[in-house]
Amino acid sequence: MNLIVETVITGPFQENSFIGWDLNSDEAFLVDPGDDAHLIIDVIESNDLVPKAIINTHAHLDHIGAIQQLKEEGNTIIGIEITDKSIDIQNFNFKNHKKIVLLLGSERNGIGNINILDHSIAIPMFGKNSSMNVIHSLSIALYEVTNQLK
Repeated sequence: MNLIVETVITGPFQENSFIGWDLNSDEAFLVDPGDDAHLIIDVIESNDLVPKAIINTHAHLDHIGAIQQLKEEGNTIIGIEITDKSIDIQNFNFKNHKKIVLLLGSERNGIGNINILDHSIAIPMFGKNSSMNVIHSLSIALYEVTNQLK
């Protein structure tokens, strides 16, 4: 694998957004696509890439600024969040969605604007805690997504 990761600096906070892909494939992933969607799309188009997943490490404005435009381009926004409508992660069929965005909220407050989500998934937990560290949630979610998409 020849992994390429390009950094795109976006928005008024000069947030680092990342686009990664294998030189042997046109499939790409995006991490924290902040504002200035046109800058991100320019990199995607100039390298003939097809985004297959977008990962948001948390839901602060400077990390999700381009989400609405990416949603309009056919990405399904999937939040890892406990809501009344959440589906257990192992019961959610990721194969039914061509391009996905995994959105994680902050550890304290979760996803601030759940209205942006197309789907909400939850990681089942047992015991007193009802939440976990964001990086652990992301790890579990990426495992489940890649396991289903094999």
